[in-house]
Amino acid sequence: MSEQRAELLESLRPAAFALAYRMLGSVAEAEDIVQEALLRLHRVLEQGERIASPRAYLATVTARLALDELRSARARREQYVGEWLPEPIVTDPDADPAARAELVDSLALAFLIILERLSPDQRAALLLRDVFDYAYDEIAALLDTSEANARQLAARARRQVAERRPRFAASREQRDELAQRFFAAAHQGDLQGLEALLAEDVVLRGDGGGKVPALARSLHGRSRVAHALLAWARQGLRAGQASVQQVEVNGQPGALMLDTTGKLMGVMALDIAGGQVCAVSSIVNPDKLRHLGPLGDLRGLLKREEGV
Repeated sequence: MSEQRAELLESLRPAAFALAYRMLGSVAEAEDIVQEALLRLHRVLEQGERIASPRAYLATVTARLALDELRSARARREQYVGEWLPEPIVTDPDADPAARAELVDSLALAFLIILERLSPDQRAALLLRDVFDYAYDEIAALLDTSEANARQLAARARRQVAERRPRFAASREQRDELAQRFFAAAHQGDLQGLEALLAEDVVLRGDGGGKVPALARSLHGRSRVAHALLAWARQGLRAGQASVQQVEVNGQPGALMLDTTGKLMGVMALDIAGGQVCAVSSIVNPDKLRHLGPLGDLRGLLKREEGV
C-alpha cells in the first residue's frame, strides 16, 4: 500500500468509527466494522476504480455493515446477563466547542441507551439523518425501503427519543460542579448530601455482563440509589482499596474506578439535567473496559471486602 493511500485511509477512520460506534454502542464491534470497511475501500482503490468521494464510499459501507451487525446483535443482547450498557469512551474535555456540542447530543450514554429501545432501522434512520446529515434517499437505499418510509422511521425514532430525553439540559460548568459534589458526597459517606443531588426519579444502572457482580436490574428512586451508591463506596473507596479519577465519559461527567496499582476496575457516567443527577451508569464488565487500559480485579476486591 502506498504511503499516500495509507494516509488517506487513516484520515477517514475517525469519521467511520464515529458512525459505527453510535450505531452499535460497542467499541470492539465498531473497530471491527471500520477495519472491514477500510479494507473494502482499499481493495476498490487497488483495482483502479474511480471513486468520486472515498469519504462517502466509506461512510456508506460502514453504515451497511453496522446495520447488519446491529440486526444480528439484537438476539445476543436479549441473552445478555443483566442490563446491557454501551461500552464507554473517555473523551477530551478540551475538544473544540462545536465538536463538544455534537458529543453531548449524540455520544452520551443516556442517548445511546435510549437508542437501544429503537428498532435497528429506526436507530439507523435517526442517526444517519440527524447526526450524520444523510439525505432521505440515501437512507432509503441503505435500508432497502422507500424514501417515504425512511422519513417515517426517522420521525418515529425522533419522537421516542424526545419523550425520554430530559427537557432541561445543564451547562458544562453546572455538570462539572455537580459531578464534583456527587463524588465527594459518595466518598465521604454523606447520605443527605448525595440525596440532595439526585433527581427524585433517578435511575442507577449496572453492567457486569455476568463477569463481575453488578445490579441484576436497574434501581429507581432517590433513596434506593443513594444507599446503593454509598454501599459501593464503602466497599472500595472508603476502605482504601480503590480510588476515583474524574474524567469525561462520552462527553458527560464521569469517573474511572482504579485499584491501588492504578488498574481500571470500572467506569461510571452521570446524566445531569435540571441541576440534578438523573441517571448513573456503572460499567464493570471487563470485556467492555479493555480498550481503556490494564484491568484490575474487581471480583477479588469485592470478595476481600466480604471476608471471603
